[in-house]
Amino acid sequence: MVGVMAFVHFGLLDINLVYINPTFLWSAIVGGLIMGLGFVLGGFCPGTSVCAAAIGKIDAMIFIFGSFFGVLIFAEGYPAFESLYKAANLGNPRIFQTLNISENVFAFLTVFVALVAFYFVSLIEKKVNKEEVSFFKLNKQNVLMACFGCLLLILSLTMTDRKSFFLKLVEDENFVKNYPLEEMTPDELAFRLTCQKCEQLRIIDLRNAEEYNKWSLPNSTLFTVDNLFEKEPNLFLKLKRTKRVFVADDEMTERKAAIMALKMGYKEIKILKGGLDNFTKEILQFEPIKEPKTIDEQYRNRFRTKAKIEIAELIKNNKPQGPVEKKQKRALGGC
Repeated sequence: MVGVMAFVHFGLLDINLVYINPTFLWSAIVGGLIMGLGFVLGGFCPGTSVCAAAIGKIDAMIFIFGSFFGVLIFAEGYPAFESLYKAANLGNPRIFQTLNISENVFAFLTVFVALVAFYFVSLIEKKVNKEEVSFFKLNKQNVLMACFGCLLLILSLTMTDRKSFFLKLVEDENFVKNYPLEEMTPDELAFRLTCQKCEQLRIIDLRNAEEYNKWSLPNSTLFTVDNLFEKEPNLFLKLKRTKRVFVADDEMTERKAAIMALKMGYKEIKILKGGLDNFTKEILQFEPIKEPKTIDEQYRNRFRTKAKIEIAELIKNNKPQGPVEKKQKRALGGC
């Protein structure tokens, strides 16, 4: 469990692709009672019964026969059991979500209970075997085991889910506003969109699908915050020799996504200054200054008037690419 949390924490595992068995509550309880009672009476689990039968243990052979007989009864009588089998379908819940506690607290409690249980079971085992029982003998083995247990407890609290960690990080609006980010002005974006010889630009559009499908800029890809933590969209942000600009209706949304991306190690990330609302106002809906007084105002009139027409045409002819393609899907099945 702690190993899985560590893999997720360092971005080596996409938990969304891991299969989680669906929970059918009543069949799990009834099946658990039947199977547990069988383990207790037979003294085996399915795996150990096969091993024991291989060395000639008669009770293990009877146990295996009973297992196959039970499977046969269930298979042939499935129509009668189906309503119970499919009752109380809870989907794919995880225990910490069901208990409404954090993943780290649940992991800490689980590790703590497991360590305490292992310790007392070892004492009981020694007593049953008539060995000397001592609550803690100071030797190398016990010290190493204690250190390993403490390490597990520490890791269970510190191996936070990256998504939760970064989302919490950007909750502080002052932190987000003051974080140093590279900005791209509406004029620069307009220039790059109309310039055929400019360095390749990728636009990461953070709006919802409905807004994106109404109109979108060329070379833009629909993206969500969740995509930052998924494997294949993750690779999409690592394309070399490409500048990436995050766009959304407002700059605050852009800043939050860009901060998370930078903290995760991505490079060449910029945000559109003022967001798409400002870009629309300054470029797409630009009204020329009637009496320009400076040469800058003359250049601005000339450039934005031309860019307004060209970008409107680009948007009209642009076919939305939609969300970043994800070929890998959640694996189905499991024991």
